[in-house]
Amino acid sequence: MRIPLRSIADTLCRFKSGELERGRGNFIRRVALCRSVATINGNVFLGYGGEPLTKSIQVQIVDALRLGERSRASSLLLDFGNGNQSLKANDFVYILNYCARSPDPLFVMETWRLMEEKEIDLNNTCYLLMVRALCRGGYLEEACKFMKFLRENHGTYPLLPVYNCFLGACAKMKSVIHANQCLDLMELQRVGKNEITYSVLLKLAVWQQDLSAARDIWEDYIKHYSLNIISLRRFIWSFTRLKDLKSAYETLQHMVALAISGKHFVSRTDEGRLYSSRLDIPIPSKSELGSQNVQSGENEQSVAFKFDTDSSNIERSKSISATVGMLNNYKNLPVMEVLRLSINDVLHACAQARAYGLAEQLMMLMQNLGLQPSSHTYDGFVRAIIQRRGFGAGLEMLKVMEERNLKPHDSTLAALSVQCSKALELDLAEALLEQVCECPYPYPFNAFLEACDNMDQPKRALRILAKMRQLELQPDIRTYELLFSMFGNVNAPYEEGNRLSHVDSRKRINAIEMDMAKNGVQHSHLSMKN
Repeated sequence: MRIPLRSIADTLCRFKSGELERGRGNFIRRVALCRSVATINGNVFLGYGGEPLTKSIQVQIVDALRLGERSRASSLLLDFGNGNQSLKANDFVYILNYCARSPDPLFVMETWRLMEEKEIDLNNTCYLLMVRALCRGGYLEEACKFMKFLRENHGTYPLLPVYNCFLGACAKMKSVIHANQCLDLMELQRVGKNEITYSVLLKLAVWQQDLSAARDIWEDYIKHYSLNIISLRRFIWSFTRLKDLKSAYETLQHMVALAISGKHFVSRTDEGRLYSSRLDIPIPSKSELGSQNVQSGENEQSVAFKFDTDSSNIERSKSISATVGMLNNYKNLPVMEVLRLSINDVLHACAQARAYGLAEQLMMLMQNLGLQPSSHTYDGFVRAIIQRRGFGAGLEMLKVMEERNLKPHDSTLAALSVQCSKALELDLAEALLEQVCECPYPYPFNAFLEACDNMDQPKRALRILAKMRQLELQPDIRTYELLFSMFGNVNAPYEEGNRLSHVDSRKRINAIEMDMAKNGVQHSHLSMKN
């Protein structure tokens, strides 16, 4: 019969109540790496080992889980534990690895219960996989209790990859409370931090929109580590999301200087992910990072980038430095992709801050570095420059993109359409909106409706409303305010109209109000007035 699966919290309470007090030795007296190597990106390379018989039974259990036959999987697991063979932690790694990937936290706890009953000591790999399964299954509270339980009852050796896995789940589930509990536990056990730890803490700071926390993480990082291009990429990403353009730009300077120095340490996994190939060992920083100019090294030329964020006093330099030409040798290396991604982040921050001058100089920097702009690059650049230079400059960039066979993003087209609507260039604005395939917000369409209202062209407005319906884009209150303004009156230019025009107007008003009710939008003062 199928073994009933209690809640994980109840399972932990049962273990803690005294069932484990049977005089077993230290829970991890034989802690071994068990062919597991924790890397900088948090992955674990597993060597399952074990006898062919145990591996075959593990495969049968996993196959049953894949087919949804949990009762059979539980029976096989019970038979596996009651067999004649002597079992070790390594004989359960295949099962736990599947549960961590699925995830299946309940079967993990069932497996752990069996291992406890058979007095099988956990190893590093099993410990990490169990925590990973709980975290990926959304059981943060239970995972935290699990780690505390092992520490209090068995004195487990603190494993940084386990804590990083838990912190990563906290960042994904946006749970600051559990993250703080984990940090307290790390401090209690005197567990240090590596670069993946800083990366996860940055994600939490960005989610909380806590700029001071991100700066504190930066200060703590540079006390223990020398500069690293991948980590600098994470900090640039964080500063741009926190709207700290100055810090993002200064950090980008450090990245470019490191790239020019040739100290890249950037590789690519088989899945295409970029990671730092440098050993993740804390190294004291050898340079002062407070200045805006970065020294590349003892025998290297200094590279100073003076991007003036004051758009009114920008002087285009003829070249950044002759040393930048060295990067031409690295065009096909991953470091160039990291540079492009970080410059793109800063460009999009320029668009939000309307720092069109800095955006222009960043494009010059890409040209000097030999980096080819992508559609994402132009998206940030166009949205930054049209605020000051108008839609004409944006249309020129669209022509450049067309020459380079680059398709503009929907956000690029929408931003350009807004500027055309503000200039009452309705033909251009409508043509751009017709090319939009997806838009998460109605602002560009509202800008066009406002232009139609100003130009008294309700027929154009009807076409754009049809486009909004096609995109399944829900109107907001501003949309309805404009609709009442255009369609809530009698036939223009006859202000008083006649009885038929009054009837038609009433029908239009009723239709708009019914659509408001359908979409759950409440009246505003302006919509009532209109």
